Amino acid sequence: MLSVGQSKPPETPLKVSARKSVPMRLHLGCRLSFQLPSATPMILLLNVHHSRASDLERPDLLTTDPAVPIENYRDGFGNWCCRLSAPAGRFTVSTDGIIRDPGLSDLKDHAAAQVEIGKLPSEVLTFLLPSRYCETDLLSDFAWKQFGDTRAGWPRVQAVCDFVHDHVTFGYQHARATRTAAETLNEGVGVCRDYTHLAITLCRCLNIPARYCTGYVSDIGQEPPFPPMDFAAWMEVYLGGAWWVFDPRNNDIRFGRVLVARGRDAADVPLTHGFGEHRLTDFAVWIEQQDGASQT
Repeated sequence: MLSVGQSKPPETPLKVSARKSVPMRLHLGCRLSFQLPSATPMILLLNVHHSRASDLERPDLLTTDPAVPIENYRDGFGNWCCRLSAPAGRFTVSTDGIIRDPGLSDLKDHAAAQVEIGKLPSEVLTFLLPSRYCETDLLSDFAWKQFGDTRAGWPRVQAVCDFVHDHVTFGYQHARATRTAAETLNEGVGVCRDYTHLAITLCRCLNIPARYCTGYVSDIGQEPPFPPMDFAAWMEVYLGGAWWVFDPRNNDIRFGRVLVARGRDAADVPLTHGFGEHRLTDFAVWIEQQDGASQT
């Protein structure tokens, strides 16, 4: 039985992966503290996505300090949301779990073809449309001039990622919550969400469905020094009848990617949404390989 101040895990049918690899265990979680002048309703998207729920060896249940009642629900994109009312004063939310991971890098299929719009599933069409941070109307001409001669399908999406990765300079000092894809193209600076918004917009302009993802990306397999851990953003692109991960910020082979939420762009998946004045005073994210064999 769950106590007040603890969320319940997302519900999903047990899924068995047909892919064979050397599995690993990942310890992941986050901690966010706020200072609030008065009681403030909040919606939090901080738990591992329900599509990975069957991989959780220890669920990353949301806990709060002080403890408050938590209501869980799925939003229109299937993301697991926690709704609560944070009291005045210092308020901390945290998650901490262990997930089994197949140990694979992001899957690739260079032969994956672009699907004609007339043959796209209806539920995919919304990811062709403009959204809050992805102004396809402003970038359509640029997209076709820049990428119209590339080979359709996987090579075209990779060309988009290569361009965005090279064009945008990363830096936390460049973070701005209101920056759009068109502004990222013009300014040439940003953080991972800006890379992702620009790549999504260019793909949509080229009639390729693309959606925004946020979650954990580990440093496994990377060379030190490691940057401070943070939640990451990437995109999923619909090619050959399936969704594929593309990461224009890193644009290399990555292991230990764990989805938290997905939507049209960052406006659909704010990690925290406070309906009142609040100030973030502490923030920590972790994902690291855990010693020991996977437990079943």
